[in-house]
Amino acid sequence: MRNEEIRGYGSAALRILAVAAVYYGSAELGLLLQLVRGQVTPLWPPTGVALAALLVLGLRIWPGIALGALLVNLPIGPSLPAVLAITAGNTLAPVCAYLMLRRSGFRTELDRLRDGLALVFLGALAGMLISSTVGTGVLVLAGAVEGGDFWPTWSVWWTGDAMGVLVVTPLLLVLRRIRWPRGAGAGRWAEAVALLVSTLLVMLLATTASATLLFLAFPVLIWAAFRFRLAGAAPCALAVSTMAILAAAHGRGPFTGQDLFSSMVTLQAFNGSTALTALLLSAVITERNATHEEIKRVCARLEEIVADIEPRDPDDRPTGG
Repeated sequence: MRNEEIRGYGSAALRILAVAAVYYGSAELGLLLQLVRGQVTPLWPPTGVALAALLVLGLRIWPGIALGALLVNLPIGPSLPAVLAITAGNTLAPVCAYLMLRRSGFRTELDRLRDGLALVFLGALAGMLISSTVGTGVLVLAGAVEGGDFWPTWSVWWTGDAMGVLVVTPLLLVLRRIRWPRGAGAGRWAEAVALLVSTLLVMLLATTASATLLFLAFPVLIWAAFRFRLAGAAPCALAVSTMAILAAAHGRGPFTGQDLFSSMVTLQAFNGSTALTALLLSAVITERNATHEEIKRVCARLEEIVADIEPRDPDDRPTGG
């Protein structure tokens, strides 16, 4: 075997192990927010990690997703066959989402409205039906969840996986392309700091007040999308969703006194709205700005063409000697 082939296999193995490690680490963070049976959460970051890894590195890193899912579910699964089935579902869901996105012409820059819509409907809502259905069905068949709790558990699983895609995948795709801003003045940095502080203060108020003030997060998200596009909207959406989930998990603020179903309806309606606002609005603004720049280039080119074909004054014609 040639050295180039050995290096290629070694590089692929390192990528797979790295994906498995990041998947496992994000899963441990997600399990801190669990609401059902210690393993079903309203935000499951590994699905976002898995889909982002597939979009960036390609289909060949799927064993890393499977390995990470297996390591996560082994300690908490009801039995080994159940763990293997859940692992298969957790692997198949992002793979199918990836294939659907690729077939739709999805671009990882998320600079078009169609890319945002594809990520929402194909990547999140449709793709995650697989993992939630397989996982919840396995838990019911294994006796870990009562049959009457199938739909509540399924809804938490599905929305958690979908939120992982809507919140985490855009953030990772942005971080992959982010560069240190050149020429950004003090005013721009001050605005970014003000946005961060405002997001934290608004969500602190919204998640501790007894009144329902969660809607206060939307002006901040609109500010982030208009001024910083996806690079600002994606981190803000993650912060907003995380603080809302923490409030729901501890029964604080607008979630005080609510049962699991009511809390989940309120929480996931809010999280879904924030993710859609951040993702789609930033995509629309990016696409609008790109169209504006293209129009400017076309107009400049048209001016050059008109200047070239404009007839000259007869008096300016050169005369023979």
